[in-house]
Amino acid sequence: MPALAPESVSAIFNLPTPDGGFEGAARLHLHQLGKKRPVVLLAFPPKAAGTYFRTAVVYAVNGQLMRVVHALGGRDGSLYLPTFVNYYSGGLTPYTMVGHVHMQGLPANIHFLESFGIRPIVMMRSIPDMLASYWDMLESDPESRKDGLNCLIPENFLEMPHETKADFLVDILGPWYVSFFASWVRYAEQRSDRACILRYRDFREKPVETLMRAVAHAGLARTREACREALDKAWEVRGECRFNKGENGRGARYFTAEHVERLARMMAPYRSLDAHRGELLAFTPQILAQAV
Repeated sequence: MPALAPESVSAIFNLPTPDGGFEGAARLHLHQLGKKRPVVLLAFPPKAAGTYFRTAVVYAVNGQLMRVVHALGGRDGSLYLPTFVNYYSGGLTPYTMVGHVHMQGLPANIHFLESFGIRPIVMMRSIPDMLASYWDMLESDPESRKDGLNCLIPENFLEMPHETKADFLVDILGPWYVSFFASWVRYAEQRSDRACILRYRDFREKPVETLMRAVAHAGLARTREACREALDKAWEVRGECRFNKGENGRGARYFTAEHVERLARMMAPYRSLDAHRGELLAFTPQILAQAV
């Protein structure tokens, strides 16, 4: 690890403001550090092609995937300041940092990103489809049942009836997904130059263009050919990327219209999500019309 500047040590060991902001000399120093090296930060929800996408990003920018959070247990990450200070000071890796973290666009996270000038990239996908994929993961991967999404996975999840599993996914995990998109859509509306919101359907239909847009947003523009090659390399190791079917509308086989109505009620207070309702619920217009 390189010797850290006194200002860096001070920033690490002095508490930020209660809402997670940095002030005065600390904020200025972190902002200057952020100019030294690029970072690609993927703030993706679970089961939105994040593992596959981050692999393609690593190939495209000659990067290195790094754990950028304090701990992975619990799934909702809090960015770890010493890792970023060390990286920006020239340590950890000679390659570009690529971070993939399940975190909401809440004030503490936004303050952290803006202190370094990091421009987050977010993926939007149907919530029922992601919950269906999460359901599959819980049933097939014992490790995934150790860490919930800001929740505890029941010890008897495998023995629970189908209807009980569906209720659990929607009632316990659904609110996190709704708040995730509400927080990032709000930030994108406030700071359109800072947040890049990708769409899962675009990634499926136009993967090269979607990857190009993401890396360009991070200040690391790459050619179409380079992005196509990166995606091809990621595809070769898709088994290691937890590649699933990636099927649009698969949530309809797991959840009922009543479940979608519950998700719609969760979304209702967030008016910024009105324009994204169909995309985030991904059910037929008839079912959406019934939802509150």
